[in-house]
Amino acid sequence: MTGISLPALPPSSPPHADAPDDWVARFLLAGPEDAECLRFGTPVDRATLRALVDEQAARLTAAGLGPGGTAALRLPPSLGFVAALLACWQLRAQVTLLDHRLTDHEIALAVERLTPQVLVGSEHRPSAALRGFSEVEPVAVRLPGGRPARTGHALVQLSSGSTGPAKVIARTAGDLLRELDCYRRLADFPGEGERVVLLSSVVHVLGLVGGLLNSLYAHAPLTVPERMTAAGILAAVGDEGERPTTVIGVPFHAELLAGAAAPPALPRLRRMVVAGELVRPGLPAAFTARYGVPLGTMYGMTELGVIATDLDGALHPAKRPVHGMELRLVAGELQLGTAASPYPGLDDPTRWSDGWLHTRDAAELDRATGLVTVLGRRDSQVSIGGLKVDLTEVELILAALPQVREAVVVFDEGAIEAYLAADQDADHALVRDGLTRRLAAYKRPRRLSFLPQLPRTATGKLLRDPAALRATAAEPPR
Repeated sequence: MTGISLPALPPSSPPHADAPDDWVARFLLAGPEDAECLRFGTPVDRATLRALVDEQAARLTAAGLGPGGTAALRLPPSLGFVAALLACWQLRAQVTLLDHRLTDHEIALAVERLTPQVLVGSEHRPSAALRGFSEVEPVAVRLPGGRPARTGHALVQLSSGSTGPAKVIARTAGDLLRELDCYRRLADFPGEGERVVLLSSVVHVLGLVGGLLNSLYAHAPLTVPERMTAAGILAAVGDEGERPTTVIGVPFHAELLAGAAAPPALPRLRRMVVAGELVRPGLPAAFTARYGVPLGTMYGMTELGVIATDLDGALHPAKRPVHGMELRLVAGELQLGTAASPYPGLDDPTRWSDGWLHTRDAAELDRATGLVTVLGRRDSQVSIGGLKVDLTEVELILAALPQVREAVVVFDEGAIEAYLAADQDADHALVRDGLTRRLAAYKRPRRLSFLPQLPRTATGKLLRDPAALRATAAEPPR
């Protein structure tokens, strides 16, 4: 993320105005006291979680947070994060989630623009990068100049920023409950009696709502692996228990697991579900061949959460819209029906207008079946010598070559450039030959840069900023 742009927020109703006062207790914390709900190394039952939430609520109240207040969380994945988040909502405060991997400078910029009253961090730095979770004690600090909530939103998030500066996005408690109801209606999504192994960041929408909140709501215990390596993830999936298990992550995690050598037998693994970016051709088949279960896919946005799914892989690359989701195509762009703009204080008709969210994604919509196929970003189409080239098409063809693990294709300074993740002994001539045979000359990248791995955002999405990619390619090999 290179910066945060947030216009002034207009006055509105207090947070949580569209949800019951006790929505956290009723929908997220309810259940038998001895029922396991979370596992960060050791199991946590609902009685323990409720006690932790009450403890954090008392600390937040002592720091000055109350109904209609504002708090920003800067915590790594942890039991402390879950307790602090639910405590803020239990107090009916508005919560902004800040990725703990942001620098102090980026955090300061966010605080300056968002003006939270309380910042919740931890006394100690989080654990090593490959750790799935940390053991932290949340610390709430009252901030000078903090302001109460100016909108009726319960949650404020920052988009991943994979293509530029992050957008500021806000959602109400009622909309979060609507999304949870959408998950409840999906027969193949984890429900009561099942179990979730979560790989996605809880700061962003898939990990937060599809992972954490749905697990609490649906009574499907959630496990976060101790280490985010192939071995660590497989160990978490194969942990003791008889519950059918679903793994939730991004395509990078599926690539990691599909490439694991001699994985153990996982009789309780039901499926893996990924979202966040397009899945490369061949990955679903490779994953199923390795584990004997489907690789499901979902399409969603931070603005609305889950939009369409293909949980058993039978529709790929198409997906079926979730309950109540209204879709239309306008000049090839997918638009979604939503009564209000998810961008607080931002009046931009190119993002939201007249009850429709402009996704800026190109798609195909089958009116007979209702299925939607997302083709990629509309801004991925460029002109080369007057001829139109779809960068997503080039990227998918490159990613399907035997020598290539991943590919990112960008348009910069009038030319197409490709950045490829390939093994050190990959035959670059074979890659160029394969590209020549599969793509017309005007579609081929002017430059191919081979890297051991491609840079990613904090959420695991491939970075698409040309300057950052060029800087990575210029670094000496390690």
